[in-house]
Order: sequence, then structure tokens, then C-alpha cells
Amino acid sequence: MVTRLTFYSAIQHALKAIATTLEENILMSQLVILYLGFVTSLIIGVGFLHLLPRLGKMGQEISDWFCAAPGIDLALAYFMLVPVTVGSLASGWQGLGIALLAELTTLWLWIFAHELTHAQELQQANIHRTLGSIVGKWQNHLAVWITALAVPLFWLVRFTEVIVYPPLTKLIKLPKYDAKDWVNVSRNKFEGLVGYDLIWCLYCDWMTGVWSLGTEMLRNVESFWCPIRFYSEKKCENCQLDFPDVDNGWVPANGTVKDVTKVLEAKYTPSQEERAWFGHPCRGSSEESADNQQRTSVDV
Repeated sequence: MVTRLTFYSAIQHALKAIATTLEENILMSQLVILYLGFVTSLIIGVGFLHLLPRLGKMGQEISDWFCAAPGIDLALAYFMLVPVTVGSLASGWQGLGIALLAELTTLWLWIFAHELTHAQELQQANIHRTLGSIVGKWQNHLAVWITALAVPLFWLVRFTEVIVYPPLTKLIKLPKYDAKDWVNVSRNKFEGLVGYDLIWCLYCDWMTGVWSLGTEMLRNVESFWCPIRFYSEKKCENCQLDFPDVDNGWVPANGTVKDVTKVLEAKYTPSQEERAWFGHPCRGSSEESADNQQRTSVDV
């Protein structure tokens, strides 16, 4: 009886082991298919973008549209966000990892292909080789790849610009901005940038525009809701570059709420079409005109 039970138990364990192995093999096959599917679709996307400028005037116009917002948002979402979203939904964390691996694979394939087709230009001066000679090759490569960890942050800023800020332009009339004047890439037109250098310069091109637009929007928010200098003079000094109103109208830290309300009443009116930060260009002509009218009325 004991022998029979032991036999049945052994069979049961063997069947479980076979089932587990099959499940692992099926999962592995699914991940491989997912990986190959991502790489294929991303390469097709790359080929499409390279083909567009060669399709005449219309193709060039479409290519230019993809180089500035909102076109660049869609293009970068296709290459960055769609794979990780699909991968996560399909296979959880493993799918996310596969999507990131596919993105990196496609990136390196493009770098190698671009440098191969621009071999002559690559032999001339290039950025990463120069920086490598200054700080060390592996230090420079590692440092630049570490900056890629900030990509999710820049996407968060971009989503904030698209989702959070626009309602403020309607509700309290903060200035509207044409995103394409900020969020765009053009360093692909710079002569001599090839492969590795080009992709990182395009990354800097995009992230600088995204960050600058976000900073501009934040200037309006800060000056509208809380135009008060910080108690730390060092902080005021550090923030002045990005927030000029720190030294251009914000109430001193030892002031009162009444002082704040006076500044708000002086800088904002119910009839204003745009309620921008104090140093915004849109204030220059209107405030100068108001000052001139006031001087004229006094002279009369």
C-alpha cells in the first residue's frame, strides 16, 4: 500500500514538474514573440521617419510636423510609451522589461546603421570621442546613459503641460503657449552629428524644450498665487534666473499679506486678457502704454 502511494506521489510530482516546465517554455516563447514584435514595429517606425523626407514636398511637411509638438509627442510616444504600456499589459513586469530591452536593441541597431552609412563623417570630429578623451571613455558613456533615467520625469512634465496647465488659461487667463515653439527637435539638421552623438543631442534637444516650457508656465503660476520672496536670500539668488520676478515685484519675506494683495491688484485686473508673470513680454507694451497715458494725463 505504501509502495503504491509512493508511486502515485512520484507520478504526481513528475506531472507537476512537466506542467511547470511547459508553462515556463510557453511564457518564454511569449516573451520572445513579444520582443521580436516590438523590435520589428520600432524598426518599421524608424524606417518610416527616414522615408518621409524622401517623398517630396508633402513627405517633408509631414516629417517636419513630427519634429515639433504635437507631432513629436506622438512619435516619441510610439517609440517610448507604447511598447512599455503594451508589454506591461501583456506580461506584467516581465513584459515591461522586454519592452525596454526591445527599445534599447532598436536604438543600438539604429546607431550602428547610421554610423555605418556615415562612416566618413564619423572619422572626423565627434562629441563623444572628444569628451571621452577629457573625462575618460567609460565614465562619459556611463554618465550619459544615467541621464536616460530622467526620461520618465520629462514625460511627466510634458503630460503636466498638456493636461494641467491648459485649464488655467481658461479659468484665470494665464498666458497660452504654442508648444511647438518650445517642444521640438532640429539638431538632426546640424552638420556632422552621426549615430551616437546625434541620438543624444536629439534627446537634449527635446528635454530642454520640455523643461523650458514647464518653467515658463511655472513662472506664471508662482507670480499669480504667491508673489512672496523666500526667507533664504541664497534661495532667492539661486531661483532668480528661472523666476525673474523674485527681484521684479515679489513682496519681501518680512512683508505682510496686505502687501501681497496690493501687488496682485497692481499687476492683475479683471479686464486683463492674459495674466502673465510680471516680466512676461506681453506686459511690456501694455504696461508701457498705460504709463505713457498716465504721464500724458498728468502733463495735460
